[in-house]
Amino acid sequence: MALRWHPVASDGRDSPDIYGDPKNVQMEEPMAEQREKVLVIVQLSGGNDYLNCIVPWEDPMYQDVRSGIRITEEDVIPLDNGLGLNPGMGAFKELYDQDRVAIIHGIGYPTPSRSHFRSMDIWHTATPDRVGDEGWLGQAVRQLDPTGSNVVTAVNFGNGLPRALAAPGVPVASVGNLDDYGLLTGMAGAEQREKALTAFSRIYTPGIGSGMVMDYLGKTGLDALKGADILKQAPKMYESTVEYPDNPIAKALKGVAQVHFADLGTRVFYTTSGGWDTHTNEISLQRGLWEEVSTGLRAFFEDLEEHDLGPEITVLVFSEFGRRVKDNGNGTDHGSGGVSFVIGDSVKGGHYSEYPSLDVGRLVEGDLQYNFDFRGLYTDLLEDWLDLDAREIVGGNFEKISPFAMAV
Repeated sequence: MALRWHPVASDGRDSPDIYGDPKNVQMEEPMAEQREKVLVIVQLSGGNDYLNCIVPWEDPMYQDVRSGIRITEEDVIPLDNGLGLNPGMGAFKELYDQDRVAIIHGIGYPTPSRSHFRSMDIWHTATPDRVGDEGWLGQAVRQLDPTGSNVVTAVNFGNGLPRALAAPGVPVASVGNLDDYGLLTGMAGAEQREKALTAFSRIYTPGIGSGMVMDYLGKTGLDALKGADILKQAPKMYESTVEYPDNPIAKALKGVAQVHFADLGTRVFYTTSGGWDTHTNEISLQRGLWEEVSTGLRAFFEDLEEHDLGPEITVLVFSEFGRRVKDNGNGTDHGSGGVSFVIGDSVKGGHYSEYPSLDVGRLVEGDLQYNFDFRGLYTDLLEDWLDLDAREIVGGNFEKISPFAMAV
């Protein structure tokens, strides 16, 4: 199979595709049901090992540096041009073969941090040079819904609120389990629950004060009530023959599908897969994690197709950093340059940017050298997918890779 590699032009536009990818021609069919474009985030928390994910299995240097945890020729899923996929990514390969997957090589940022917390915060706020005040997606949601009129414009499937979605005045619904999601759900009627929330706030006012803080807490609580009432309807409206795997990320993606099919106006979904900090037992752990993510994504796209939807959905898969080039015998430690994926029916599948060199002279303190700033990818997603102004969110102008078909 010919390598689908997309070099980046100096002005950020994708260079002509010499292989004549049919997805480069302008799409003639209108987007299904004319739905607004939606962005789904899949965060891989802990640091996905780039080398054992997109595997340079024919490179002798890879075989040398990964003597303890190498993906063997028997186990690797061949991709193209000497690269292969982790053996847990079989379902992912199906999506790639359908031209739905853009692989962004060597993604990172200047002066990389090997701290989980700091590096994830950098990805969440798009501010490598300082501690950011607002999440990049929170700012995006503010542009999408300036008045905050739709409390489910952004929905997070998971506990808490990702920093990426945090911004003053931006409501976000966080859902642990969509089937029993709600706030004060034992009370019938919004009025009764609002009275209970008001009483609750009065109890704590002497301790934490009133004014702006309480106003914010009150609005947040009422937004949560509204979001609960809206989202709890989605499972009741959902019908599908697709069977999702029984794992947390697949359940979250099923929740994304349920809310999206209910047409509630959600534009940004956030999901998280944990456990990627593979200091030990990496071969087994990473394979199992990729099986969960890959099969979950496959079911998600099958569900979209069954409902005649899909072109309006783009998925970003990212992790806070890669791992060190040299293994520790049973796993890998925190590194820098990594890999991200953009997936969807409107994506030009293939490779973007360059695979970093494994030559010891080109490593950064034993890590892969990043060669593409993640803020450029954010710019692609914000400008070319969500039709937003990216410069203020990412803090400037950055080289883009243009992973989308010409007309999306």
